[in-house]
Amino acid sequence: MRGYGMIDVNQPGWMEKEKPTIGPLDALLRPIAVAPCSSDTHAMHGGSGPKQNLILGHEALGEVVEAGELVRSFKPGDRVVVPCCTPDWEAPQLQRRDSNNAHDFGLMQSFKFLGSKDGIFAEFFTVNNADANLVHMPEDVSVEDALMTVDMMSTGFYGAELADIKFGDSVVVFGIGPVGLMAIAGATLRGAGRIIGIGTRPNCAELAREYGATDIVSYKEGDVVEQILALEGQVDACIIAGGSATSVNQALALTRPGGTVSTINFYDVTDSFQIPTYQWGLGMSDVSLKCGFCPGGAYRIQQLLNVIRAGRVHPGKMLNYKYEGFDKIEDAFKVMDEKPRDLIKPIVYINWD
Repeated sequence: MRGYGMIDVNQPGWMEKEKPTIGPLDALLRPIAVAPCSSDTHAMHGGSGPKQNLILGHEALGEVVEAGELVRSFKPGDRVVVPCCTPDWEAPQLQRRDSNNAHDFGLMQSFKFLGSKDGIFAEFFTVNNADANLVHMPEDVSVEDALMTVDMMSTGFYGAELADIKFGDSVVVFGIGPVGLMAIAGATLRGAGRIIGIGTRPNCAELAREYGATDIVSYKEGDVVEQILALEGQVDACIIAGGSATSVNQALALTRPGGTVSTINFYDVTDSFQIPTYQWGLGMSDVSLKCGFCPGGAYRIQQLLNVIRAGRVHPGKMLNYKYEGFDKIEDAFKVMDEKPRDLIKPIVYINWD
């Protein structure tokens, strides 16, 4: 089969691989809609360490081609939503209620499509524990909205969950790309009051306001900490969905004693955190610093689909570059890597007929 990914660090391209096989609990799928992510391009550039001959991609809707003999809820021909995080549900880690890292082998191993196995930019891909990791595609949810639940919406909302936002809280969101936009939407749904987004792209800023941002601050207009302190003073929570390792320092400077800094950013392996003690109140500010990757599995995606079905938010509006055909994965990946000024998020529709 053909697949697109990283032949080596900084060397993206097409590759030929054996069609994958499945176990009794698993499913074999072919993609019907995919969305390249900055995590894919980040990995291609070596941001998660050296990798060779790895098919990339982790945001997909698919069609079931084959179901394992013990799979009960899915059959060939079913159209499904595929979470980017597919835990091994029998793993002991789940007894600690940690579906992010539900695997016997360590950190983030539930994020299989970006490390431990080939991803979804392929003619065929597999999903482990199909009954617990796949969701039937609802007829009353658009392809675009459904596709955005699998990572962008799930990760952005998780940033708002980690931040423990309460009614009326003031919130700063670092970055108004797709994850930041969904963090804004999540903060809005959790009842935040003032929501300040940090970013510069005009179409992202417009969508951020639609999703609930009350203010947009540009780092091109001066120090963002000074701008926000002048605008609002210290805030109840900060969500880091963009920027660099130094964004943590800025967030700590912006967060009131007793508040929370939530980071869902994908940092580089070469990054390091250096936090002066005064920014954490000499260790006595009671500011919580939380980080994490979105929980995995079918239940979470079903809940997010319920939010969409109720008309609370439409994340598919972020998909503003559209391509048709399996071979266009390469073009969509390149545009995600190059990030033209008007890009929010690309989608590739795939029709196998």
